[in-house]
Amino acid sequence: MVERLVPDGLWELFQRVVPEVSTRPQGGGRRRYGDREVLAAIIFVATTGCTWAQVPLVFGPSGATVHRRFMEWSQARVWAKLHRLVLDELGSRGELDWSRCAIDSVNMRALKGDLTGPNPVDRGKKGSKIHLITERTGLPISIGISGANLHDSQALEPLVRGIPPIRSRRGPRRRRPAKLHGDKGYDYDHLRRWLRQRGIRHRIARKGIESSKRLGRHRWTIERTMSWLAGCRRLHRRYERKAIHFLAFTSIACTLICYRRLTK
Repeated sequence: MVERLVPDGLWELFQRVVPEVSTRPQGGGRRRYGDREVLAAIIFVATTGCTWAQVPLVFGPSGATVHRRFMEWSQARVWAKLHRLVLDELGSRGELDWSRCAIDSVNMRALKGDLTGPNPVDRGKKGSKIHLITERTGLPISIGISGANLHDSQALEPLVRGIPPIRSRRGPRRRRPAKLHGDKGYDYDHLRRWLRQRGIRHRIARKGIESSKRLGRHRWTIERTMSWLAGCRRLHRRYERKAIHFLAFTSIACTLICYRRLTK
C-alpha cells in the first residue's frame, strides 16, 4: 500500500523538500519511522477523510506519530514546496499552458478554527473557502484559503501574486498568465486595471450585461478541478482547528492532481 500511495517518482520529489532530521548526539532513543511510510499514511488520511486515530496499522506508525509528523512538515511548508516542485517538472516538460487561466472558489463547512466565517450561501453557518487559479487545462498553480464570508474579489490580487515562478521548457521562469477568466464575483474596475498594469488580459463577466454561461466554454476546466479536489475527502468538511493544517491538505490535494498529469 505504501508503494501505491507514494510511487517512486513522488517519493524522489518529496526527498528533495523534506527537512533533515537532527540526530541525538548521545545516540540511543526510539527508532524513527521512515518518512515514506508516514507520507503514505498522510495521503491515506487526506484521500479517505478518516481521523488520525483510524490510520491502519499496516503503515507502521501510529496515528499520533503520523499527526505529529504532519504538523512538523506543515510548519516547514513542505507541502507548498512539493506542489511547486511538481509544477516545475510539468513546466520543464511543456505541460503547462499559460495562454488562458481561470480563477474561482469553493465553500465548505467548518466546525472550528481560524480563517472561518458565516457562509452567505449556507444560512450563515460557519465555513471556509478555497480560492484557486488554474492554467488552461485545469492544473492548480495558485491556492489560498479564507473565511467563507470573504468576497471572491478580495482574493484575486493575493492569488495572482502567489503564483510561483515556474520553470518553462525554454526561456526564463514564468509566473504571469496571458489571460485570466473569472465570473461576475470579480467584476470590479479596479481589478481590471490592476491586471492590465501587470500585463494580464482579463475576461470577467459583467453584472447585468452578459451571461456567465458564455464563460463556461473556457471556465469549465476550473469547475472540473473543483470536483477533483472533492476526491480528497478530507476537504469535504473542515475539521482542522489551525488554518495552516487546512491549507496543507489543500496543497496535498493539488499536488496529487498535478502529479497524475506528470505520470501520464
